[in-house]
Amino acid sequence: MWILAALSGHAVPLLCGLLCVYMVSRSLVYAKLRRFGGPVWTGFTDWPHSMAMLQNNCHEWYAGISEKYGPIARVAPEVLVTSSPEVWMHVCSKPGYKRSDWFYNACRIEHRRDNIFSQTDNGKHERRRKQMAPGYSGRENLDFELSIDLRVQEFIGLIRSKYLSSDGQVVPMDLGQKVQYFTLDVISAVGLGKTFGMLRSDSDVDDYLKSSQEGLSMGNAALAMGFSGLAHTPLIGRFIAPSPTDNSGFGKMMAACFRYVDERAANPTDKRSDMLASFIRHGLSGDELRSEVLEQIIAGSDTTASAICGTLLHVMTNPRVYAKLQREVDDAVRDSGAPRAREGLIATTQVKQLPYLQAVVREGLRVWPPVASIFPRDVPPGGDTVVVDGEDVFLPGGVCVGYSAYAMHHSEAVYGADAKAFRPERWFESDPGKLAAMVRTNDLIFGHAKSQCLGKSVAQVEIRKAVFEVCGPCPPRRYHLAERPQLLRNFDMALINPTHPWEAHNCLGLFAISNMWVQVMERKPLEILV
Repeated sequence: MWILAALSGHAVPLLCGLLCVYMVSRSLVYAKLRRFGGPVWTGFTDWPHSMAMLQNNCHEWYAGISEKYGPIARVAPEVLVTSSPEVWMHVCSKPGYKRSDWFYNACRIEHRRDNIFSQTDNGKHERRRKQMAPGYSGRENLDFELSIDLRVQEFIGLIRSKYLSSDGQVVPMDLGQKVQYFTLDVISAVGLGKTFGMLRSDSDVDDYLKSSQEGLSMGNAALAMGFSGLAHTPLIGRFIAPSPTDNSGFGKMMAACFRYVDERAANPTDKRSDMLASFIRHGLSGDELRSEVLEQIIAGSDTTASAICGTLLHVMTNPRVYAKLQREVDDAVRDSGAPRAREGLIATTQVKQLPYLQAVVREGLRVWPPVASIFPRDVPPGGDTVVVDGEDVFLPGGVCVGYSAYAMHHSEAVYGADAKAFRPERWFESDPGKLAAMVRTNDLIFGHAKSQCLGKSVAQVEIRKAVFEVCGPCPPRRYHLAERPQLLRNFDMALINPTHPWEAHNCLGLFAISNMWVQVMERKPLEILV
């Protein structure tokens, strides 16, 4: 009690002293990044950044700051973002940078256990990539394309059986939900050798989708409010972090996923060739195996679904592009550049021969980057010098620099004055140097160097096949003799509410897309008389 009495007599001086210490420490932090522009309060507090995360639109907030304050700007006292492709490639490839603990630890799913995405130790991350890369590459997953084809067929079948509209009735379909079913079935097929069966049942089996979205939402809120570290403290973390015994969120998803993995791991004579088998062959087992498969399902489904929905949204709302893409698809089938519907699905090698489809997909990924995370990297302790617009810029040690996806991929300096518009024709740029810069920047959507997404090849095949086949050529009808049929696409899709096409919420850089209601009409072949 005497201590409290003594302190009470000096309360005001003590509070003033603490305030001075705080102000001095904040001023020192501010001084470290004083040469970089940014909203004034971002130099002293994390709250502007936190509010953007809580509002699920931090990608737009980063872009606005980048456009106003330049290619490297401040978004928090010790956090910078860059919209410069050259700076970001430098950061991702130069030794000495490492993933920032404050962000990636918050992306852990399990208590104090890292997966390949959340691992911040460069050496451990590299070793894990080497174990997992063969499974993603396709070299050890011989049925990789066939698995995707089967899911595409189920997707088309689901639409035909339940969601076709007609002149007399509109049957609304939530395209965002169905695409998520498709990508979850694909990643479970190529990853686990067994689909979740969402397309066949037209339902969220085991609440995977619901649980993933709940988990991402809770993780995003915890990071924004500064509570995410509690889930990984030794004593109380076990009671806060997701657990397979939970009835909702990531915990429920973990239980179902771990059950699949354990079934396969318990059968060493299983000869299936898929990602899980490859991971096991390359030394993953037990908790490590479960963690990586869980991360693969969450990241591999959400990102690809966002890419497909984003691309289809911009095609549907651009009649000129829609018609031009239809013509290329129809011409490819007519000229045997792609199989007729009854002959099977288009092969990856054939998709690569369709230049406008390739341009549409590139442009869709550019206008709507499917992952809009900051992906922060810690600057080496001694600092580093980067080049911005021909000038050297010093980045001090002890801070981190992240990625402003929207600003970078909507950059007028890279893509031209209409960079915010959806125009696939830009990818036929005649200037080789400009085209190379655009491609190089666009490829950063999948990361760079040792941070490049392992699932890039899987995602690209999924996206291209979905855009082609879901809207592909329909089965031919009987025609008059000497007639040459005009092959049209399977479906016409139109938004039910063009003024509010979807709800898209950014949680930890991944988009949760819902209420993307469309009406789908089956296109009929035209009869052309001689």
